[in-house]
Amino acid sequence: MDNKPMFPKGKFMSSVKVGPKGQVVIPKEVRDMFDISSGETLILVADVDRGIAINKIAFFENIVDAAFENGVSGEDAFARNVRDIRKGDE
Repeated sequence: MDNKPMFPKGKFMSSVKVGPKGQVVIPKEVRDMFDISSGETLILVADVDRGIAINKIAFFENIVDAAFENGVSGEDAFARNVRDIRKGDE
């Protein structure tokens, strides 16, 4: 019998340890849930008050694309960084 806790569909919680090189392993259940593959580039966003978030690059591409479609003038550093990361995945 599996002793893993049951969560509602689309939900998961687990503890992870930080390795000696600062790496964490994303649990298989989460990789499957978000269709994350080995070698895929993810974006890590950190805010001292709100914590750490990790998401697929496509999530942030959509935000940047929407900002530029809505007439935001110029290129800010965030948009340039997302585009640079996107180029690295090609």
